Amino acid sequence: MKLAKVVGNVVSTIKTPSHQSKKLMVVIPVDAAGKEFGEPIIAFDRFHAGVGDYVLLLEEGGSARDILEDPKGSFDAVIAGIVDRLE
Repeated sequence: MKLAKVVGNVVSTIKTPSHQSKKLMVVIPVDAAGKEFGEPIIAFDRFHAGVGDYVLLLEEGGSARDILEDPKGSFDAVIAGIVDRLE
């Protein structure tokens, strides 16, 4: 699991069937102080995160399928939770 910050939304009108009606967000990994590093990642969001939120990012397909409750879906990254604050 990684710490990340939501930096944008993804809008796509045509998606594979397993991606229909699922929210996509652009996130970028951050360190414990909130400093961005690495490349942006597109992640599925089931927890209603918004731009500027710090989130827990999970990049494991099996766990992503569990969170999204879709055992046959094609998912690489999912927001697993919203972080209340960094201390």
